[in-house]
Amino acid sequence: MSISHRLKQYLDKEGVAFEHHVHPTAYTSQEIAAVAHIPGKEMAKSVVLKTDDKLVLAVLSANNKVDLDVLQTSLGAGALRLASEDEFRTVFPTCEVGAMPPFGNIFGMPTYCDRALERGEQIEFNAGTHHDTIRMAFADFRRLAQPEMMDLRFQPRRRVA
Repeated sequence: MSISHRLKQYLDKEGVAFEHHVHPTAYTSQEIAAVAHIPGKEMAKSVVLKTDDKLVLAVLSANNKVDLDVLQTSLGAGALRLASEDEFRTVFPTCEVGAMPPFGNIFGMPTYCDRALERGEQIEFNAGTHHDTIRMAFADFRRLAQPEMMDLRFQPRRRVA
């Protein structure tokens, strides 16, 4: 398997410039960033979450965690949790489990992207396998994926006296 067929078709149809990179097999976004020599802030990870009645995709830097409370409040959801692989396996039929690209729109799910990613000119992300990534301009990603931009990353709360 190489780049997700659905993702490649979409990028080609939109005529967007991107680079395809192959790296040693890695399973977490931080492992990928390390083996591919990508700064963690440029490696975007896709996190599938389950709200009350649907799946949503959160996109943030490899070195960050999703602040579930912030997203739950923003969505007005009664509940929000990480989705299990069984819950999202069939939603991404052209991808290996855990290697989903950050384009929820082409897989029928809303996408929420952390604002910190837009600070960089480029992002790199899984392309549907555990050994393929795509690097592209953040502006192109934002235009094509049409994510809702928000502050998603967990930030430890400080007590103020």
